[in-house]
Amino acid sequence: MIKLAVYGKGGIGKSTTVSNVAAALADTGYKVMQIGCDPKADSTSSLHGGGEMQTVLDLVREHKNDFTLDEMVRIGYGGVVCVEAGGPAPGLGCAGRGIIAALEKLKEKGAYKRFSPDVVIYDVLGDVVCGGFSMPMRGGYADKVFIITSGENMAIHAAANIAVAIDRFKERGYAQLGGIILNHRNVRDEDAKVAELASDIGSEIIGELSRSDTVTDAEDLGKTVVEAFPDSEMAAEYRLLAKKLLENCGLE
Repeated sequence: MIKLAVYGKGGIGKSTTVSNVAAALADTGYKVMQIGCDPKADSTSSLHGGGEMQTVLDLVREHKNDFTLDEMVRIGYGGVVCVEAGGPAPGLGCAGRGIIAALEKLKEKGAYKRFSPDVVIYDVLGDVVCGGFSMPMRGGYADKVFIITSGENMAIHAAANIAVAIDRFKERGYAQLGGIILNHRNVRDEDAKVAELASDIGSEIIGELSRSDTVTDAEDLGKTVVEAFPDSEMAAEYRLLAKKLLENCGLE
């Protein structure tokens, strides 16, 4: 089993990317678990057709520990096991608590033993890398962290902060930085800016995604590009990215 985390600022396309990678991996026969670590709790929606899904934090609030593993998950496209950590009620509590609760409860309820995933992907909001948001980096969780960014200044700033956090945690045996995923927004000097970022943090761009209306068209259908438009150029890009992520983690 390999475990990887994808971090990036809000709105950069993390969930879209992770869900399409999960779908691409499922299509090639891998058993995949996707864990949404964002208070919006919409990481996996395109995999299971949307609709209401109880988050782990909701279950903990409502039932303490009196709930089952089946209530925590939903099986999506290609058998992808979908989990949403969730977040606190507005103005109350810490968003990072949902991540900690989700990861602890998945272990406690025997999720990894029951579903035996080949690949676990954590989709993590990276605007602030502290508390629960750093949980997927810790020993026993993700093996590699990948940062998704565009050439927009705020996205690059967030990516740099995430890289600093990974570097500070490395002496504790936490996850290593696997590389950068460039999600193009077609801003000026985008390639050069992201290449400079990669150089500054001692990493590399391991995959690139084009800006495409196909992504929006798939989202309007409530599906991933891989499911909705399997023969499209964007689906091919997601499949290539999935392959590169596996290679980076030593699994082909």
